[in-house]
Amino acid sequence: MIQVQCDGVLFDLDGVLINSTPAVERVWKRWALKHGLDPETVIAHAHGRPSVNTIRHFLPHADHEAENRIVESWEIEDVDGVVPLPGAVELLASLPEGRWTIVTSCTRDLAAARFRAAGLKVPQSIVTATDIVLGKPDPEPYLKGAALLGVSGSQCVVFEDVTAGIQSGHAAGARVVGLATTLSREALHIAGADWILASCAEVRVAGRNPVTLDFLVK
Repeated sequence: MIQVQCDGVLFDLDGVLINSTPAVERVWKRWALKHGLDPETVIAHAHGRPSVNTIRHFLPHADHEAENRIVESWEIEDVDGVVPLPGAVELLASLPEGRWTIVTSCTRDLAAARFRAAGLKVPQSIVTATDIVLGKPDPEPYLKGAALLGVSGSQCVVFEDVTAGIQSGHAAGARVVGLATTLSREALHIAGADWILASCAEVRVAGRNPVTLDFLVK
């Protein structure tokens, strides 16, 4: 067991608290085929990034905002199979109010749709793609998440599942837990995760001031 203390806990949403991977991959496969792109390449790039960034990457001369509205509408419509990941509901319920929040690459409307589908507890304020200029791997999302809690990035522990998110958390000064829900443990290690766990089910809250987390590392 490893014990870590912090003043704030920042969670990515997809692949950390909820399983939306099948829905995400269905939408990006549909979009890729529409534009004659390789679905596997598009899906691999899209994980953990704001959708408009993926669109800009693959279609640099397109109407990015129009394309993004299409992708977002498809994602909001497709919540089949969106469920909480193991331990997520219990972990959020055990954390003290005002000491944690969610930092997601979803837009605010998409995040709301997935919260409803998963029946997940939602903090009063979160950071979404709607609230930022630069998405992950830039530090801006996690710096804004830390600011919502009134702490610095270096006082936070971030929970992430993909490379872009791990890089964003580290760039914000945070320590990062990599959850092996989307990538392999080896990939999370290469991305620089400080600790690697299977899911939120391997985390216990041992103290509330400061927040003390026990990681059941196997």
